[in-house]
Amino acid sequence: MRILMAGTTYAPAFNGQAVFMTHLAERMCASGHSVAVLAPSENGQQEDRVRKGVQIVRPSTLRLTHWHPDAAVPLVSKPVVENLFNRFHPQIVHIHDHYPLSWSVARAARNRGLPVIGTNHFMPENLAPYLPLWKSGQPLYRAVLWRWMLQLYNSLDFVTVQSRTAGEILAGRGLRRPPRHISCGVDLAEFYVDDTVDQQAVRRSFGLHPTAHLLLYVGRVDEEKRLDVLIHALSRSGRTDCHLAVGGRGAALTALKELVAGLGLGERVHFLGYVPDGEKRNLLNSADIFAMPSDAELLSIATLEAMACGRPILAARAQALPELVTEQENGRLFRANDVDDAASVLADLISHPQTWPGMGAASRRRAEGHGWSGVLAGYTQLYEEAIQLSRVRSALAHGQLRQEKLVDKARSFSVNRMP
Repeated sequence: MRILMAGTTYAPAFNGQAVFMTHLAERMCASGHSVAVLAPSENGQQEDRVRKGVQIVRPSTLRLTHWHPDAAVPLVSKPVVENLFNRFHPQIVHIHDHYPLSWSVARAARNRGLPVIGTNHFMPENLAPYLPLWKSGQPLYRAVLWRWMLQLYNSLDFVTVQSRTAGEILAGRGLRRPPRHISCGVDLAEFYVDDTVDQQAVRRSFGLHPTAHLLLYVGRVDEEKRLDVLIHALSRSGRTDCHLAVGGRGAALTALKELVAGLGLGERVHFLGYVPDGEKRNLLNSADIFAMPSDAELLSIATLEAMACGRPILAARAQALPELVTEQENGRLFRANDVDDAASVLADLISHPQTWPGMGAASRRRAEGHGWSGVLAGYTQLYEEAIQLSRVRSALAHGQLRQEKLVDKARSFSVNRMP
């Protein structure tokens, strides 16, 4: 197959959408398919290169660093899009958001009669910290943002989601067709329980206390991740023997450092900066508990990676996180954005270290249901299905199929669709 993917972010960006899109593109390429990716340039200049077999085209952009350090919008994308279609000749198009570049790609695909699949990674909460007067204008913002997204996604051939919760959200907002459920995946060969890791040595290498109970977060350090709730909870928990390590970078980093200083937690909260993939597994295997306090997760690749490494999870009871964490089975849940409840649950979890091995084992078992072999098989099947549907449409348009044959084929395509 010849697959064209498009989205507003791609490696080396490390947000969930970029990580998923990059892994999917590279794994499809490694499976023998031809893959091209369109994503806005990170340095402002137009780029065209090959990375791990994937042809990556990046239109020039206007950087919007005053809004967010990673924000950029393509300046003139249509010629770049048309040129890539003309020389790559895709059979299928897979967009990963509803922003301008993806609109251009979907329009070009439609003009050529190509099937288009869309994966949704969007929630208005992801943009909330960067929108003026969000609190007072929330209903209007939500209505406008969802309408913008659904205007495109309701025109697509197939829509995929990462979780049951993600599908329910879209259905509730007006998605007209049932989405296909395919996990965002975790690399089980890269992230696993490694008993050979010298936990104290790894902690020392990151400047962490070698023996204190270690609560770890790794991911984007942006406001919607609600790390402020976690820091306040640590302060109120009364557990001075617990330290928090925060791995990653983002727009909220300065504010969180100021919060830590104001609470007098400078010796117990450690900001590690960006943690390279090559070091992440050892760090996860050196933590006692992984924390995900966000209230805007449609699944959570970071949490899946920690689960694959056999960590108990402390998470907000919000959006799709309860699909990953079952209370007292592989972790604990607290009321989203409730500092007191988070502090109480954290203190109780820290007080019962004898439960951690069982929780960690349960985490690993659950993560195994999200391995990339299943994700790749799901998307390969979906791509083939969409291409066949496109051929049927084309044949019908040219009078090569009778109506009853089309009906039979259409019925076969609906098999395995998520109800």
